[in-house]
Amino acid sequence: MSFLILNKTKNSYARIGQLSTNRGLINTPAFMPIGTYGPVKTLSPKDLNDVGSQIILGNTYHLYLRPGIELIKKIKGLHNLIGWKKPILTDSGGFQVFSLAKLNKITNDGVFFTSNIDGKKHFLTPQLSMKIQKILGSDIIMSFDQCPAANIETIELNKAIKRTELWTKKCHEYLSLNNVFKESNTHFFPIIQGGTNEKLREISFNSIQKYTKDGIAIGGLAVGEDKNAMFDIISYLNTIIPNSKLRYLMGVGKPEDIIEAVSLGVDLFDCVIPTRNARNGQFFTWFGKINIINSKYKDDLKPISENCKCYTCVTFTRAYIRHLFKINDTLGLRLATLHNVYFYMELMKEIRMQISKDSFFEWSNKIKDLISSKV
Repeated sequence: MSFLILNKTKNSYARIGQLSTNRGLINTPAFMPIGTYGPVKTLSPKDLNDVGSQIILGNTYHLYLRPGIELIKKIKGLHNLIGWKKPILTDSGGFQVFSLAKLNKITNDGVFFTSNIDGKKHFLTPQLSMKIQKILGSDIIMSFDQCPAANIETIELNKAIKRTELWTKKCHEYLSLNNVFKESNTHFFPIIQGGTNEKLREISFNSIQKYTKDGIAIGGLAVGEDKNAMFDIISYLNTIIPNSKLRYLMGVGKPEDIIEAVSLGVDLFDCVIPTRNARNGQFFTWFGKINIINSKYKDDLKPISENCKCYTCVTFTRAYIRHLFKINDTLGLRLATLHNVYFYMELMKEIRMQISKDSFFEWSNKIKDLISSKV
């Protein structure tokens, strides 16, 4: 087994695990910063290493369109292109096709869409998604799935589940025929769909579980549904997904939501929140969120967070960082991103430590409200 559970808590489903990949071990629970086009915006690989990132996420849809697969093939993979030596998970492109591109037609063979960048027409199939991810050199390849919008009719959810099953089968067949599983310790994660409907989630899992070895993804959440309904579904999945499988909750990334999801057995996360919010001047701290643009920070000579050991906090004041944002200097974006990614890595370390001490349940109840507050 490539995924091992090392420790569990008594009062929740939270656990510590370890996933082995070609490029190193990933200690879970873990969070993946997002490198949409390869790089995590404003940060270098050295920055990511310095703050403790174990793995990043690349976006198949965007990388397929820019810079294009030929360049990545020429340089022998995304790792070489961006100078990152640790693991990379690549999503399949399905979510972006359904959310960003102009859809022309969905068939059982794939999706016809028009690029949101230059208006060119493309046909993305499960096999092409796998081919792209193979060229990218992904350590964790995501299955191509149909991600339905929140609160759609049950009949449409059923269609998405059946198509996701078919596409997952095609993905797995392509990877098997091309010796991806034999040649390396590359992981393939199928994706469970079904919205907030428990019965449909079970049907979806049963239809794709044969294609999962070490991990499975929970898709189709954080797309506009009620948050309590989202957590109810994650909790319900504990009755379906075998304990031995790594659970990856796609697209969920508020600190308080990560803590809650960990308590429900989730091991892996990704989200744009720490990096996107940083570029809008929002800093995450243990005592709440700081919006640095606020006038009250104009003459504030304290660091963003006095106990934080990131480069931003040990070097600069709130007043200076606010000044950078007010004059639109890109250094402000970089310092904010550096801090937020560092904070998220520290958050995951703290979660793992609290689980190891079996104090996660008590700690999480104390920290969730504080961490989500506004300073």
